[in-house]
Amino acid sequence: MPYAAAAANLAAPAHPFCTNPLRTRADVAAAVTSLLEPLAAGTSAGGALVRAGGTGARFDETAAQVEGFARPLWGLAALLAGGGAYAGAARWARGLVAGTDPDGPEFWGAMEDRDQRMVEACPIGFALAVAGDAFWEPLGERERANLAAWLGGMNVRDMPNTNWLWFRVFANLGLARNGAPYSQERLDADLDHLDTFYRGNGWSNDGPPTHTQMDYYSGSFAIQYLQLLYSKLAEKTDPKRSEEYKARARAYALDCVHYFSPEGSAVTFGRSLTYRWAMAGFWAGVAFAEVDLPAPLDSWGVVKGIWLRHLRWWTQHPFVFQPNGMLSIGFAYPNMYMTENYNSPGSPYWCMLAFAPLALPADHPFWTAPEEPYPVAAVPPVKALTMPLHVAVRAAGHTYILNSGQACHYPLRATQAKYGKFAYSSAFPYSVQTGSHTLPEWAPESTMALAEVEADAPPADGGGGGLLGELWKLRRRVEHARIETPPSPDGAAAAAGPVLVSSMRPWKDVIVDTWLIPPTPGSPADAWHLRVHRVRAGRAVRVAEGGFAVRGVQAGDGKALQSIGYEAAAAGGAVEGCVEGPGSALVLGASGAVGVVDVAAPRAAWKAAATRDGAALQADANSNLLEPRSVIPLLTGSVAEGSVGWFVTGVFAVPAAGVPGWRAVWKEKWEARPEVPGWMAAIMEKSG
Repeated sequence: MPYAAAAANLAAPAHPFCTNPLRTRADVAAAVTSLLEPLAAGTSAGGALVRAGGTGARFDETAAQVEGFARPLWGLAALLAGGGAYAGAARWARGLVAGTDPDGPEFWGAMEDRDQRMVEACPIGFALAVAGDAFWEPLGERERANLAAWLGGMNVRDMPNTNWLWFRVFANLGLARNGAPYSQERLDADLDHLDTFYRGNGWSNDGPPTHTQMDYYSGSFAIQYLQLLYSKLAEKTDPKRSEEYKARARAYALDCVHYFSPEGSAVTFGRSLTYRWAMAGFWAGVAFAEVDLPAPLDSWGVVKGIWLRHLRWWTQHPFVFQPNGMLSIGFAYPNMYMTENYNSPGSPYWCMLAFAPLALPADHPFWTAPEEPYPVAAVPPVKALTMPLHVAVRAAGHTYILNSGQACHYPLRATQAKYGKFAYSSAFPYSVQTGSHTLPEWAPESTMALAEVEADAPPADGGGGGLLGELWKLRRRVEHARIETPPSPDGAAAAAGPVLVSSMRPWKDVIVDTWLIPPTPGSPADAWHLRVHRVRAGRAVRVAEGGFAVRGVQAGDGKALQSIGYEAAAAGGAVEGCVEGPGSALVLGASGAVGVVDVAAPRAAWKAAATRDGAALQADANSNLLEPRSVIPLLTGSVAEGSVGWFVTGVFAVPAAGVPGWRAVWKEKWEARPEVPGWMAAIMEKSG
């Protein structure tokens, strides 16, 4: 059977979400109900607990099932607030009563310090704030007292010094808007402290200054999103702060737009990506708060288009759902490798926060405005995002960021993959490690892996072509990260634009300095970006550097991509395969063309390392967020003990999603090789 036909042979009928056109308000409302309905099967008799699967998390099982109950409220409450209806809403109303009854069999348990229940209090607080007539008004006096006592239990408990403080704000806000007992003192103190996370240009850090972490939690998952909701809900009681939050959103939007492609996909970066379309939560919050954005985003049609196209992108990925219709843990398919230890089966339902615009009435301009395309002509193709230390690029149909300087403030699972890579793409999502021994397990997509070479050890590759061996190290923390604008000979800004510079120390006697150089959009080499590395080695090391990961199977029969000659690859048509050789590797797959190449510098005064070997690495299955089977173009080399090795890597990508007819243009773009800029060659020459 052809692979395309086999791929359509799903384990269950297509989920209604995946067949939803998602173009109108009615479509979005139907999407919400289609996500809510399967949860009925996992709902407890009293309605307070929802089991969405059988895997565990770092917290207790009751808290995990509270997640399954509470997180869908993001969507349900917005639906009801906007005048919509859902026949199963009574399940949640009953569940609030049962879960907060300390004498009942489904009591959630009292709040404890740093308790996962604190997180789930946030969507409950939101539901009370916007749909109190459904979730507060029907309750009796004792039931209201129980609910208020349970939520208020947060006010005397310790919380992490992160975005979590917003969850207590919303618990108190929900109570306040219904005339229930709450703590204004705690609410004000939390807001004052959260405002210390603000760094400028609309961006907040996910914690104090020591936490260099600005990912989707800073925008769509928590801080910006909840600021926007608060700015609407508290615009009369806290007008000064509400207007400040709207002003931050106007600034942040001009950066956030760079994380979304014109096709609707979003750049994969950071943790908690099992929340999926919550990545578009910022745009949902803008609509909910009715914030007028600056040009080129000063149209409801533009905001609506970014939001809807992202939702529609997800309809193309049926395996986000389990056969029973509930969401799976993972990204584009079930995947535990990419998760965090706080992901329970109910965690993915944080995605429901993306449906906040349903709280707007049907005649609101957001809903009546025609959807508009991404403002390609008005959004800069290359931009330095100074707060998160990213350089955003949109060139040759590819939307991605160059990255340095961030790290999770605690040792997160796969943290090197989530924060430490050189580049993150919307078309080619990142890969995570599945183990700790071989390079296929590490899946070094868009990063450099280093391994120590022991002088008296037997060959480390074990017949694996230099790809095996223990103790590979990937970039996790960096030093001296900064964005520079190199001067051109006449003193003006270089045409290549901003450059990211940073250093890392995989060992105390090995320093890797890296320059990440974006392309010049519209130039012949616009499908490339450059990475220049200086490896100062106090010990002998092997290095392996990967480009973007691409689908690793043939479209026709689903078999693994095979090695082919360049002549065969360049012949055109639907040719797929891997071209490997000295100094380069190129992979053509159904999702596009990716590659890496050693780039020669125009000067010879600096000492270049020997030409690296090119290979197509068959990454471990399920290491990539999007493709269960993936291939990574790779360059491998080495640096001798006591020496300095320079590596200049050209990284190539032409995504199928962003370049219609990409098979007809990839060859021309592959052969338009980038050159080392003169200012970079001068640095290399001076350094020796």
